[in-house]
Amino acid sequence: MKRKVLIYTESWPASAPFRIADRAWDDFPCVLCEIEQDGQTGRGEALGVYYRDETATSMARQLRDISGALAGGANREELFDLLPPGGARCAADCALWDLEAQLSGISAWETAGVTAAPVATVFTIGLEDSPGEMAAKAIAAADLTLFKVKLNNDRPVERVAAIRAARPDACLIVDVNQGWTFDELRKFGPELHDLGVLMIEQPLPRGADQPLEAYTSQTPLCADESCLHLEDLDDAARRYEVINIKLDKTGGLTHALELARAASKRDLGLMVGCMGGTSLSMAPSHVLAQLCDFVDIDGPLLLAKDREGGLVYDRGMVSLPASRFWG
Repeated sequence: MKRKVLIYTESWPASAPFRIADRAWDDFPCVLCEIEQDGQTGRGEALGVYYRDETATSMARQLRDISGALAGGANREELFDLLPPGGARCAADCALWDLEAQLSGISAWETAGVTAAPVATVFTIGLEDSPGEMAAKAIAAADLTLFKVKLNNDRPVERVAAIRAARPDACLIVDVNQGWTFDELRKFGPELHDLGVLMIEQPLPRGADQPLEAYTSQTPLCADESCLHLEDLDDAARRYEVINIKLDKTGGLTHALELARAASKRDLGLMVGCMGGTSLSMAPSHVLAQLCDFVDIDGPLLLAKDREGGLVYDRGMVSLPASRFWG
């Protein structure tokens, strides 16, 4: 077996500044891993876990450190010994899934045991200065009906109420990105429930969410930062009803599928999320999406442009492109 491994860093400009509780993006830097074998090239993209201090540069360094093993034929299972969970392993793992699909003629969806059906994704409304500005974003997305609303502790109920008034037809979930205290959750949670919010994602900081074990929420709570990979599942299962699985957190599709199936055995709801990125990040997440109750793979909709030939986004539905792109 002879392989060639190429590692790149890229940056994809946002269509507009994108802000959450504790951070804002003007662009989305990523690492790209390419593995060539027998005339085929597998590709994987990762943005990394920003709150774990991962950057495109640090991920590229990790991948270059193991490029010899990848060139020598390391497979997806062997990656678990080469890299920890995180963006670097995600890029390599997804590149290997892509390469395997090309060499075998069997799609990643079929290998994972799922169909390749279109899925409905949320459209994310980032934090703006005022509730009215966020409502305007919902009005502008007139052809979409499923929104994920970013919140912090500055007028969260007013923000959701403004969106609900502007778009009474919309389904809403909210994402706090660790931005509340437990007292704020107890205050804001029932009010958001009354506004028809379907789910509250990561209300409390990772490591400070033990109070949820004795708390009954009217609205299902979802773990994001509190469940990075399988090692976090025991604690998360005692505190949350839904798990948001992101390939950048798990270290790729291989471990993401393991986490999804383990969480399902505990009767937890499943969500697939993303750190942003192009369709090359979203395509392997589309595989996982087939197992999920909630889908958040709208990364390309936040970019000024996507990769050529990527996934097809049409009124909230995400489909595979007509010609081969990934997997």
